[in-house]
Parts: sequence; structure tokens; C-alpha cells
Amino acid sequence: MDHSSTSFSEIREEVRKLCAKFPGEYWRKLDAERGYPTEFVQELTQSGYLGALIPEEYGGAGLPLAGAAAILETIHAEGCNGAACHAQMYIMGTILRHGSPAQKAEYLPKIATGELRLQAFGVTEPTSGTDTTALRTFARREGDTYVVNGQKVWTSRAEHSDLMLLLARTTPRDQVKKKTDGISTFIVDMRKVLDNGLTIRPIRTMMNHNSCEVFFDNMVIPADGLVGEEGRGFRYILDGMNAERLLISSECIGDAKWFTARSTAYARDRQIFGRPIGQNQGIQFPIAKAYAQMRAAELLLHEGIRKFDAGEHCGEEANMAKMMTAEAAWAAAEACVQTHGGFGFAEEYDIERKFRETRLYQVAPISTNLVLSYIAEHVLGLPRSY
Repeated sequence: MDHSSTSFSEIREEVRKLCAKFPGEYWRKLDAERGYPTEFVQELTQSGYLGALIPEEYGGAGLPLAGAAAILETIHAEGCNGAACHAQMYIMGTILRHGSPAQKAEYLPKIATGELRLQAFGVTEPTSGTDTTALRTFARREGDTYVVNGQKVWTSRAEHSDLMLLLARTTPRDQVKKKTDGISTFIVDMRKVLDNGLTIRPIRTMMNHNSCEVFFDNMVIPADGLVGEEGRGFRYILDGMNAERLLISSECIGDAKWFTARSTAYARDRQIFGRPIGQNQGIQFPIAKAYAQMRAAELLLHEGIRKFDAGEHCGEEANMAKMMTAEAAWAAAEACVQTHGGFGFAEEYDIERKFRETRLYQVAPISTNLVLSYIAEHVLGLPRSY
């Protein structure tokens, strides 16, 4: 994908054309069978969009985060879902920033071409949740290997990924000065250990997210899978989290725009009592208010992306944008269902599917309460509450 002369508006137009090949019927069928959108992911990969943030020297497009955000927003605004593949965009940043030259040369070009999928991020555990430093999965060094034991939960796309970025303790928590120390990051080639130390179990959820539980039972991985220095892995994933929040905020903006487009079109066309329902303020106001929410959140998101691309600290904007865009998308979703009445619940309108999908973003990848805690502590200087 040559972007030297390509503005993001042109990228958006090309993504729209790609998405047009995957209408509502495609997603409804996948939703019913809990399937993975293989064809959609292949098209995105072949078009270079999933390699958007990989530098050109490794075969990627070398776009700034703003370019990746434009891609994901457009996917969602067109009624598709980037959740099947968005992780590839931000997970690879850990390898790019902290991986060895050998790791970068081995993995990044193959991720860019689609030969390898890096979709799985093994962080959350059943007992620790968002308290990442309390994770129990342990990787014990044995010669030129590590032996891993433990489990992860909500590891999306594990069944459909070749590689996993795994976070595990390499030093027990009671043996480190800071609880963030002693945690390491690994690249795991899941093809080599599946059913040989690695077990994947799908979890049925409200939305089709291909989420899984993952179990490690004396899983042996080569020591050269360690990313960066042993014990510093927690820091390595932190800088990718702002990228993740900004990109998922872009998806929320796309969802909000999709819902609002559906709401306004239906409100103009639907005639009840001899007039379009959109003439009634009871219909207009929720749509208009959600739109205003979306625009305000979008401006905050754009500032966060600008700071990220300029190398400035953007934790405040990334967290607040994540909260505000998720709330705006939900407001637009509520207005859309209410505008459509009973038809909002009919599968063929796609609204109920998107309604379920967009609700997730107030919980993941970071819940609203933890965003508020971040703002209170790190922005307003209040005492830490947890």
C-alpha cells in the first residue's frame, strides 16, 4: 500500500470499497455460528491495512497511528467489525519497540504479508482481572527454554492466531521490590505448542468475539522468544496500551456514526400518523444529543492521536477518549434502537448485533471505573483508590 501520495480520505474511501464486499448478511451469518471472519481479515491483510503501523523496511505501510485509526473507524462506520484483527495493529508495537533485531526480522515482514497472524494477547487471568501484576502464570527458565504454567482468560482470537504475545512472571511477586518487576513478555508460536502444553477453550459470550480461555501445562518455549530483558515485560506492554485505547476509541466513533446514519435515515423515511417520525422532537433529540457527544469525543480522540504520533505523553487523552467515545457510541446505539422500535430488535436490520458489539467497549480493554480512577489519581492528583 503506497501511502506517499495517499491522504487518509483516500484510505477511507478504499476501506469503504473493501467493506462493501462484506454486507450485513456476512456478519449475521458469522454471528449466528460464532465464526471468524477469515475472508474479511484476508482482504484487509492483502490490502496492507493490518500492516499499517509496521515500518516500510519490514514490508508494512509505515503509517502513523492516525492512519490506523482512520482504517478502523471506517470499518466500523460501514457496519463491519475490526475486533477480529485490530489487535495485530497494536500488539506488534511491543516487538517493534522492544524486540531484538532477529525477532523483528523474523516476525514483522510475515505479519505484514499475513503469512503469520499475531492476534492473541495473553494478559488477563481469571483471578487477577485488571490487576495485571497479580498474574500467576509463571515461566521458569530451564537451559535454553522456558517452561510455562498457568492460564489466561479473555484471550480473544487465540484459535485464529499463529503467534501470541504472552505476559508471565519470571520472578515470584514476593521476591521483587516493585510488583511491576519480575514480569516478562514472550512471543509464543502457538502452532508448535498447541495440544503440547497449550490448550485453548472457546468462551461463549454476548457478542461474537472469538474469546477463549488458554491453559499452559508445562508448555516449553525457546528462550529466544523472550522480548527484551527478563523481568521488564510489564513496561513493554504499557506503552502499547495507549495505542490500543486510541484505536478502539476510533472503532467507537465509527460505531456511533453507523448508528446515527441508520437513525436519521429511518427517522426521515418512517411515516406514522401521516408524518415522518423524525419530525418529532422525542425522536430528534436523542439522535442529536448522541451526535454532539460523538463529535466532542472525536475531538478529544484526535488530540490523543496527535500527541501519540508526536511522541508526547497521551495517557490522559487516551483514557478519557476511550471512556467518552464508548459512552457516545452507546448513546447513539440506544437512540438507534429506540428510533426503530421493534425493528431495532430484528436481526435483519443489524442494529441488535452492533448494539451488542458496542456495549463491550465500556468494559474492555479498560473499564470506565478504572478510567475514572486514572483521571482522579494521575490527572487530578487525588489519592490512589485501589
